[in-house]
Amino acid sequence: MSTMRPKNEMTEEDIKFQYINPAIESKWDRSKISMETRITDGMINLRGNRVSRSEAKKADYILYINPQKPIAIIEAKSNKYSVSHGLQQAKQYAEMLDVPFAYSSNGDGFYEHDYLTGKERELSLEEFPSEEELLIRFTADSNDGKGLNDNVRKIIDEPYYSSQNTYPPRYYQRVAINRAVEEIAQGKDRLLLVMATGTGKTYTAFQIVYRLLQSGMKRKVLYLADRNILVDQSIQQDFAPLKKVIHKINVAKDDPNTITTYQVYFSLYQQLVGDDDREHFSELFQPDFFDLIIVDECHRGSAKDESKWRKILAYFSAATQIGMTATPKETKYISNCNYFGEPIYTYSLREGIEDGFLAPFKVINITTNIGDGWRPFNGQRDKHGNVIEDRIYNNTDYDYNVILEDRTNQVAAEITNYLKSTDRMAKTIVFCPTEEAAERMRIALVNHNADMVKANPDYCVRITGSDEYGKSKLDYFISVSSQYPVIATTSKLLSTGADCKMTKLIVLDEMLGSMTEFKQIIGRGTRLREQDGKTHFVVMDFRNITRLFADPEWDGPIEIDGDYKPNDDDKGNKPPKKNSPIDPKIKPIVDKSGCRVEIIHKTVSIYDPTGKLLVTESIVDYTKANILGQYATLDLFIEEWRKDSNKDKIRTLLLEHGIDIEQIKKEQNMEDVDDFDFICHIAFNRKPLTRKERAENVKKQDFFAKYSGPAKEVLELLLEKYKNKGITEIVNVEVLRLDPLMKLGKPSKIVSYFGGKEGYVNAITDLQNAIYNYGAI
Repeated sequence: MSTMRPKNEMTEEDIKFQYINPAIESKWDRSKISMETRITDGMINLRGNRVSRSEAKKADYILYINPQKPIAIIEAKSNKYSVSHGLQQAKQYAEMLDVPFAYSSNGDGFYEHDYLTGKERELSLEEFPSEEELLIRFTADSNDGKGLNDNVRKIIDEPYYSSQNTYPPRYYQRVAINRAVEEIAQGKDRLLLVMATGTGKTYTAFQIVYRLLQSGMKRKVLYLADRNILVDQSIQQDFAPLKKVIHKINVAKDDPNTITTYQVYFSLYQQLVGDDDREHFSELFQPDFFDLIIVDECHRGSAKDESKWRKILAYFSAATQIGMTATPKETKYISNCNYFGEPIYTYSLREGIEDGFLAPFKVINITTNIGDGWRPFNGQRDKHGNVIEDRIYNNTDYDYNVILEDRTNQVAAEITNYLKSTDRMAKTIVFCPTEEAAERMRIALVNHNADMVKANPDYCVRITGSDEYGKSKLDYFISVSSQYPVIATTSKLLSTGADCKMTKLIVLDEMLGSMTEFKQIIGRGTRLREQDGKTHFVVMDFRNITRLFADPEWDGPIEIDGDYKPNDDDKGNKPPKKNSPIDPKIKPIVDKSGCRVEIIHKTVSIYDPTGKLLVTESIVDYTKANILGQYATLDLFIEEWRKDSNKDKIRTLLLEHGIDIEQIKKEQNMEDVDDFDFICHIAFNRKPLTRKERAENVKKQDFFAKYSGPAKEVLELLLEKYKNKGITEIVNVEVLRLDPLMKLGKPSKIVSYFGGKEGYVNAITDLQNAIYNYGAI
């Protein structure tokens, strides 16, 4: 008869099974207990040119009032720890999930933290509170006003929308939805939700609307946006389950007598207030018609006192109004916090990356020989014969006040080289200063990618406000299923709002005036699509814009410099600078003969989610440093390579440091070079030989003279394999089962040509020695 191990020798799983589970299940319905619940996906880490995930955060136990409302977290530890040892971790999860009770247990009892009172206490196993006890404590009236009225209790019980095609809310979406509906149920009529780009603001808005409509708390909803694509995306995607009760407002066609039959209305604010400031909304609706208004992307002007949006909000002032944004604004000109109030919930870009719901990024900073300034020579004229003003021009001038054709060409060439070394079909957005600059960049990219454009003319397209053809391609560009366009050049149109899920490369070739705009642009790449091969993205910076990562505002609430005056010109044209030519409409155009531009320096930087710099160096330098850290001299490396019979030890070692040799060789256009030569080249400055050159050298050594018949044929075929695929192909005995060697017989038969396995192994070693010819190195 077996006896139970002492409690202090049990594993955490044993403690759960023997002590914690019985204590909870005696008080709670099993359907309201969730174990080992995944909260986050685990942050994606970029190491060298490899990608891996950190471990996801998991809660040992979550207890629920109902499927949409968690109420308690329990963190279990083994009995070698104190009963309160796991409380800090439980509190972290409780705060993430917005639950009022956190517990820790080691099997002896429970330690409780009550967020409603701020008090902590120790409980025996038998004293763990029942569902009824926690519910009473949660809903009871209290001095700090956390008691719940009947409306709140009713909305708490209202379920989320769910279907086979709708994913359940992530933890932060659940918190945002629950807080919003509960605040509204308590009578709050102005709310602000701050959620980073790519974290599902529209989905969150849909679940809020759905629960409020189903509960009967709201009847008529207006969803406002400032771009048609935002409205159409919302109707077709997240709000699709409500399509039968949705209407997209069209002031030219809508009849005030029949328009009132729907429940959810979508509109551009430009539709409701005409260019002549005609208030169409008052012609279609009574002031009390809507009882809920959602303002999407409310950072883009909706909170300006004089804005058209503000007129709409003022007219429907009796309605509950929710502002949703990724980047709240606080300046002397704009304050959506002043209008909507402090955010009831904030989920930042940093949190999204740390949790593994958003894609991390690398930054490639590129410096040209004119990055620090270019001055025309005395009396220099542009390509049209106009005299160029004599002063020093820099990144704030290029394309704004002077056009340097070779600079555009070099930027396009660098973008193309990167795509060629990684993925020619990677969705790319190039942000340019103006629509005209975006067109010049499009032409340059077309010429550098003529082979791809020949296959599909829409490989590179300009997508800007005035380009009707480009705008017609926007839906295709942002579609996951559509390959083309691959590259979009733009000025402002794609900086915010457009849901470009597969964007893998963001090119910064314009000057940015605010952290808000910078965050919005970075947000174009943060969406994750692992199933489609997107785990991270790259920012290629030609104007040193990514210096903003070092700004404290990157990690905190956004407060724009009070002197910054936002520019509302959708075409991306910025006001003339103080040092601009007298007539800003006439920009000197300098051709290659007037200014030759070269790329003089490139660095690869990886940041953590808070914007802290982790590493800045080229991948090649990073690889070299890691190799030299293991092998201080060429002789030591050669000796290790010679002893490694499978030729995979060094490759594995580099992979552990985040270095994928094959990917780097591809980026360096050295795919035909052996791993051995590549490492000798980048770490020890040796001239690399291609596999073909090494194979030819073997033949010149008359290596095959000492073999004859089938054995010689086997070695000749193996050398051909090496020439095409590399050394790992021939050191693995499984190669004997592949064409064309399998035509010479089974592996046992082929080995017999060498007098047995030992003879075959010796022949392969001789072949390797001949390939690398160590004595000649």
